[in-house]
Amino acid sequence: MKKFALIGAAGYIAPRHVKAIKDTGNTLTAFLDPFDSVGFIDSYFPQADYFREFERFDRHVDKLRHSGNKLDYISICSPNYFHDSHIRFALRNDCTAICEKPIVLNPWNIDALVQQEKESGQKVYNILQLRHHPVIIGLKEEVEKAGDKIYDIDLAYITSRGSWYHYSWKGDVQKSGGIATNIGIHFFDMLSWIFGDVKSIKVHVSDNNKASGYMELEKARIRWFLSIDENDLPQKIKEKGQRTYRSINIAGKELEFSEGFTDLHTVSYQNILAGTGYGLKDCRPSVDIAWRIRNEKPLGLTGDYHPLLTK
Repeated sequence: MKKFALIGAAGYIAPRHVKAIKDTGNTLTAFLDPFDSVGFIDSYFPQADYFREFERFDRHVDKLRHSGNKLDYISICSPNYFHDSHIRFALRNDCTAICEKPIVLNPWNIDALVQQEKESGQKVYNILQLRHHPVIIGLKEEVEKAGDKIYDIDLAYITSRGSWYHYSWKGDVQKSGGIATNIGIHFFDMLSWIFGDVKSIKVHVSDNNKASGYMELEKARIRWFLSIDENDLPQKIKEKGQRTYRSINIAGKELEFSEGFTDLHTVSYQNILAGTGYGLKDCRPSVDIAWRIRNEKPLGLTGDYHPLLTK
């Protein structure tokens, strides 16, 4: 049984990590979050030590290390801009780090973490759960069998957010990385994993609510559209009362993978515990893509732009 700590327990994604720790037969020893709405922990690890202040959490982890009861893993579910620091904290405490996406906001942060991995002798793993989805795995196998075939893809992801979003850290591009990073990073990871390295990137629109552009990979031409604005939802989705729309159209055929997400974090943890999880090298392409999108000058409605931009 491995001993875990968790940073960022009050966030949306933390329950999936806690469940994965439980499902893999391990224990949560301690957890940290400045917000104390963390009662869900009682259903999994009621004896875990809770800390609101990082300083007390830091001291506790250090005490465990010096008493011969050191932690094995630290899972990181904190806001994006804390990931780099919290990963370093894990490595300094002789722990393996398991971090949510995006692992960091800038490509050069990965270079520094690679060096710290070597110095600490520990590993950094990123949760790239879509790579474990059966439909996505099947698509990757199909693309590999097709050889040099080039695919035309339209990607749209609209997940409506209220005004709170812009007042939280997620609305601050310096903290979240903006729309492309905050809601697009897992799609960019999936696409580059399946269709290969980036050949070119163009951005047509980029603001606080949406981002859209065109990207060429080794085996794909992709028009992509990301938005948190409910006004961008297709009419048929609005009529159903839904606030989220996800579509990946590949060569005129819709990729359906709305099911099968329930246990993907547990599968990710199983692979990490077996030493076959996804590390710093694996997550670099998506970080590069999101960073380039964030720093590209928008071209406006020129060239091959996504159809939803006509709205």
